[in-house]
Amino acid sequence: MKVLKWIIIILASILIFWLVLAVFISGDIKYEKSIVIHAPVEKVWENTNTLRRMDQWSPWNDLDPNMKKDWTGITGEAGEKVRWDSKNEDAGKGWQEIKKIDKVNKRIDTEIKFLTPYESEANAYVTVTPEGNESKATWGFTSKIPYPFTVMKLFMNMEDAIGKDYQEGLSRLKKLSEKK
Repeated sequence: MKVLKWIIIILASILIFWLVLAVFISGDIKYEKSIVIHAPVEKVWENTNTLRRMDQWSPWNDLDPNMKKDWTGITGEAGEKVRWDSKNEDAGKGWQEIKKIDKVNKRIDTEIKFLTPYESEANAYVTVTPEGNESKATWGFTSKIPYPFTVMKLFMNMEDAIGKDYQEGLSRLKKLSEKK
């Protein structure tokens, strides 16, 4: 009985420590990656200004080339939406929708909802800006980890988690945009 009492005290102490620590850790996440592309801004923008165009360079299509996709809304306008469903657990199921598109400043903002393999949400964006005679494309997202799971942020490394995928997608965008 004494051992059980100590186990309960230790577990309760760990839980209390976790809950207190979580109060002091922001749940905000932001990740972005950029690449310089040897092409005019307008050409790069053409490859980023719709969900269908972004799908052409998405690295996540490699997870399941046969994943089912359903497109709705007006292409390149707020409300354009793609739903995907894959038997591959890594690709999962979810949707992405354009929330705002700024054709002057070359920025597209989308909302992403992952339904499987676990439920989560993020706000993604792509910007294209002039960089001399070239273009700089930046691809990123923001999200929020709910309390008390904010402690997990101490163990997360976004570069290790998705950096390779973002680099691959931007490299594909570069190749696509630099074609003559």
